[in-house]
Amino acid sequence: MANLKASEKIKKTNIDNARIGIALGSGSARGWAHIGVLQALKEMGIEPHIVAGCSIGALVGAAYAGDQLDEMETMVKALKWKDIVGYLDMSVMGGGLIQGEKIASFLREHVKEADIESMPRRFAAVATDLESGREVWLQQGDLLDAVRASVALPGLFTPFNQNGRWLVDGGLVDPVPVSLCRAMGAEIVIAVGLNVDMVGKHSRTNGTQKRLPITDTPIDEDEDENNLALWDRISNQLEKVTHLKKNMLLSRLFGEKIESPGLVDILAGSINIMQDRISRSRMAGDPPDIMLTPRLSHLDLMEFDRGTVAIKEGVTCVERMRAELEHIVSV
Repeated sequence: MANLKASEKIKKTNIDNARIGIALGSGSARGWAHIGVLQALKEMGIEPHIVAGCSIGALVGAAYAGDQLDEMETMVKALKWKDIVGYLDMSVMGGGLIQGEKIASFLREHVKEADIESMPRRFAAVATDLESGREVWLQQGDLLDAVRASVALPGLFTPFNQNGRWLVDGGLVDPVPVSLCRAMGAEIVIAVGLNVDMVGKHSRTNGTQKRLPITDTPIDEDEDENNLALWDRISNQLEKVTHLKKNMLLSRLFGEKIESPGLVDILAGSINIMQDRISRSRMAGDPPDIMLTPRLSHLDLMEFDRGTVAIKEGVTCVERMRAELEHIVSV
């Protein structure tokens, strides 16, 4: 009842949402918390009309700016590990372990194709120019291309080529794009940082075995092949070998043992350190009006199947800062 009264109170302040911007930070799977944050803010009567996103923040921000947040929530809560692995078109070629074509297909399925300029809310994504190292603000053109560029995590996803320049994850230069949000016209900036308390954290700290992804239905080793044609038998054997090699690659990526981190854990730990330092530096010079920090250090980089947990913490995070939010937007 107290929350309802608080919500009614803030709605009576006649909030000018047009002057409010939200900067949605990078953080991979932890970024599903942005969904909960945006929903909880809406319940309070706060609906930012200026949205700046970095990496996973660009993905969720694009859905919000296009009035597709509810559809994205439904999809996220339904995600399973097997679905996630299905989107990983792994390759050692092309500048990343994951080519990104299936990721692009995923984006087309869950974010409507549009030009950024035509969105119901003002939107921009931040990426990094791989050659110059400069911050790139993507405020025009194809929405899905902007998101794809912003999520291109170095070493994991292949870079995105935009008109001859290679773009990678915006988290390299501005993990929480407060400056971009202000440049778009926001007078009040709400920032959502996902890398607080993340340095040195990964899932093995709790002493439990990390889950390995399942690539597909196991091959039946007892299958009777006596009546199969020669080519069918060869094909079945090749499938078994491919299955084993893919599982081996995935095991190396995600780690097999508690004391032995996988490549993804190493990348994640390194990126957590980098983004934590960059965020502190950037926001020291250009702080947001209010900072929301979901507590998600227990979630790993690739645990996209735990969206329900992340979304719930996004809502809880807003509740923790309700008094500050009421004060800021009512001034």
